[in-house]
Amino acid sequence: MEHQSAVAYGNRYHNGYLGRDLSNTGHGLKWDFIIVHESAHEWWGNSITDKDGADMWVHESFANYSESLYTECQEGKKAGAEYQIGTRASVKNDVPIVGQYGVNDEGSNDKYYKGGNMLHTIRQIVDNDDKWRAILRGAQKTFRHQTIMGTQLEEYISRESGMNLSKVFDQYLRTIQIPVFEYKVDGTILSYRWSNVVSGFDMPVRIALGSGPFRRIRPTDAWQTMPMPGANAKVRLDENFYVETKNLNAPTQR
Repeated sequence: MEHQSAVAYGNRYHNGYLGRDLSNTGHGLKWDFIIVHESAHEWWGNSITDKDGADMWVHESFANYSESLYTECQEGKKAGAEYQIGTRASVKNDVPIVGQYGVNDEGSNDKYYKGGNMLHTIRQIVDNDDKWRAILRGAQKTFRHQTIMGTQLEEYISRESGMNLSKVFDQYLRTIQIPVFEYKVDGTILSYRWSNVVSGFDMPVRIALGSGPFRRIRPTDAWQTMPMPGANAKVRLDENFYVETKNLNAPTQR
């Protein structure tokens, strides 16, 4: 474990977590989970520490995300993304990630997998890997050897990215709702919106129409429209965004 004064190791010298790949992609069996995850806590947990256990995501979401960054460093960006996306199968969405303050409530264990996927999603929103890397490294300089509230880190990421990400943090940290990209096609017109979201949620996302490349759009909870390249063109969302999709043209399953 990561405690500064009592470091312990219990992975039986296996790759993965006790020989198991937590992402079910194969990538997690190429390195020792305990060494990578717990080493990340020297930065996220020991150097930057939460003031209240309700903000334990400051430790665990970033440690989980560090696993995908390690995979990316070893195998490339595609592999790192595959690892992170693969961990979504373990998200429970039972209670919000952020717990109640002042009562020793650490919230949901989704602070690991869901929190890591939130950070991976924010990386896509920032859409500039150099800036994203600078934000992560800058956080370590800004809050080095401090105990902080989670909101301080949220505000820092928003400020340094030049984007108001407050609704994104509220959505993923304080609700159990995963944003749903709803869409319908009428001829060559695509209508779309976010549903299952907090008020004011307007997170950008990348979609591809037909065989075309991914393009960035900014849905809100109100319907918007855009032209389609053809009447039967398919709509695809970039899976790097942790969202769900709902095709309102599809027949209802019974």
